[in-house]
Amino acid sequence: MKTFFNYMILIVVGILTVCMLSCGERAEDDEELVRLIRATPSPGSTIEESSTITITFDSEPGIVEVTVGTAVTSGNTVTITGPFPDGQFTMKLTWEDGERDLTYTVGSSDTVITVPEQVPEPDPIAPEGMVLIPEGDFVMGSENAIADNDEQPEHTVFIDAFFIDENEVTNAEFKEFVLANPQWQKDQIDERFKDENYLSDWDRNNFPHDEDDHPVRYVSWYAAMAYAQWVDKRLPTEAEWEKAARGGLNGKKYPWGDLISERRANYGKLIGHTTPVGEYPPNDYGVYDTSGNVWEWCLDAYQSDFYANSPRENPVAGADNVEEIVNDFENVVTDRVLRGSGWNGNPEWLRSANRYGDSPTYGGIGALGFRCAKDIE
Repeated sequence: MKTFFNYMILIVVGILTVCMLSCGERAEDDEELVRLIRATPSPGSTIEESSTITITFDSEPGIVEVTVGTAVTSGNTVTITGPFPDGQFTMKLTWEDGERDLTYTVGSSDTVITVPEQVPEPDPIAPEGMVLIPEGDFVMGSENAIADNDEQPEHTVFIDAFFIDENEVTNAEFKEFVLANPQWQKDQIDERFKDENYLSDWDRNNFPHDEDDHPVRYVSWYAAMAYAQWVDKRLPTEAEWEKAARGGLNGKKYPWGDLISERRANYGKLIGHTTPVGEYPPNDYGVYDTSGNVWEWCLDAYQSDFYANSPRENPVAGADNVEEIVNDFENVVTDRVLRGSGWNGNPEWLRSANRYGDSPTYGGIGALGFRCAKDIE
């Protein structure tokens, strides 16, 4: 019995020894496998017909074969040269310990891809007497200490590019209109479109002496709209007006900065009357008299709480779009926006964010006019 157990022990030891030797050989074999480290250019790249592809192994790969091109081995590096076929191709790379498929795309070496030069479109050319207001964002409204409730909250608005008159419409320009359109003359205008102050400083169809280049005043919103249509323009929206008035200066009280100046605007009854348009310096957009001289009508309805829910782009109060108002302006009855203040206004009213509204029949008390805007076609 003892002999039998000794015999069995020898058999088990023998089996374990064989297994250990066998496993050691397999581990040693795994460590000696040659592996591909990288291919340059990397697979998936676009190469030329005559390009060279370099394959790097972690040790000498032995015999290397390729299905496309010619392979030359030097140490642990294999260089594969063309010519390679046009279009996408897959090359099988085989070495003693493995294989790999490498895919490339060949573009013809004599094919030149020309990318057209990106030439920026020139700015639209403004009609005579108008300036271009560029598209973009601006901060509308005010939240400073003297801001009224209807100026709040401040909010960012995007406005498409448009044209606006450099100056307020003058007496001479408005006279041409009423002579060509008698239904808008002082003595013939429909009662629906005016109040008792309409053109009250005119004698029939004649404006005050020597005031041909002064802004027309005592003009109702309806008459301003009719004039704008006659010259193939329209009134600016309130947002367009404020962007043009600010001249690119966000967060400033006035078109020129934060300090009021009698050298910049006609206000506070300092002169006691309107002044010729363009007499004071323009803002950085080239627009004159957006503060002082005369208030200016805008296209929109006046809504004191409009800013709380104003659209982000091209807002228009009281309508879905500009055309809705322009095409049916004679049937409008709601208050319209007034901006800019006049020669008799106090400094707070001259602020670019200041808002006011009144009936479209309102003719003002001597300081109410307008300027026109125009879409870019």
